[in-house]
Amino acid sequence: MRVARLFGAGDVRVLDEEVPVPVAGEELVEVTSVGICGSDLHWFTEGAIGDAVLSRPLVLGHEMAGVIRGGPRDGTRVAIDPAIPCGICEPCLDGDPNLCLNIIFSGHGGTDGSLRQFMAWPARRLHPLPDAIGDDEGALLEPLGVALHAYDLAHAKLASTVAVIGCGPIGLMLIQLARLGGATRIIAADPLPHRAEAAAKLGAEITEGEADVVFEVSGSNEAVDAALKAARPGARVVLVGIPDGDTTTFTASHARRKGLTLVMSRRMGEVYPRAIDLAARRLVDLPPLVSTAFPLTEIAAALSTAAARDGLKIVVHPQA
Repeated sequence: MRVARLFGAGDVRVLDEEVPVPVAGEELVEVTSVGICGSDLHWFTEGAIGDAVLSRPLVLGHEMAGVIRGGPRDGTRVAIDPAIPCGICEPCLDGDPNLCLNIIFSGHGGTDGSLRQFMAWPARRLHPLPDAIGDDEGALLEPLGVALHAYDLAHAKLASTVAVIGCGPIGLMLIQLARLGGATRIIAADPLPHRAEAAAKLGAEITEGEADVVFEVSGSNEAVDAALKAARPGARVVLVGIPDGDTTTFTASHARRKGLTLVMSRRMGEVYPRAIDLAARRLVDLPPLVSTAFPLTEIAAALSTAAARDGLKIVVHPQA
């Protein structure tokens, strides 16, 4: 099978490797679609993300969908949850599997991800997809899950004003969730005109204003400062973006004088069933977020296009 491995910053190579053999509790999945995420771009451009540093050639990819091959569920289309929590540590037992102390995550650390034609993955982390959800949408269920988790953390009230700073795919999903959640006004900001335009098409106002809840979905210091400025006194600001270099700085007086609550959002909990339901009912519209699809053999171009922030969501089709 074809596999894309990252050997260092900017150094991704397509190789031929053996198809993995599932062990007990796993199923073999033919990967059909993989979304390129901002965290993949940290790996690609920096050879690291946060305090995790590339230690061996790694297969990236954690936004993924595919088809089970073999076994009783042969032919079942699935969305693949990239996280494997241990289930026994304190955060897991407290209902926070996204904070698992022993988590295994696709395309991170020592665990190869989905930028390959086949992968073996725990059966319990494979979610069957209804016919109403296509393969690319199935891959986008992971970022939708991240958006859902962030929205849950916001504790947004009915008829509130919501601001979204950073209008990439997750930001655009948050705009749709805010509308579903009863926000009467949604303010959005992004320096890239095509992303601001996409936000406006979803009903957001591209303007300044104060919000009851603010989502920062960029990771840059400028975006964090903008989020704090957009927050009303006493507001809740949810930081979703991952910064370059593992450091975030902001003007403390903006947060202190307003008495803001800053919340860090980490991946997602067990939200795939909710994400599938939202996508299947078209309550969150995912297909327009996909800009370009690349075959796996053009993975370097796919990552470079995504890093340049061209379009919205870039997907890779390993079987193409």
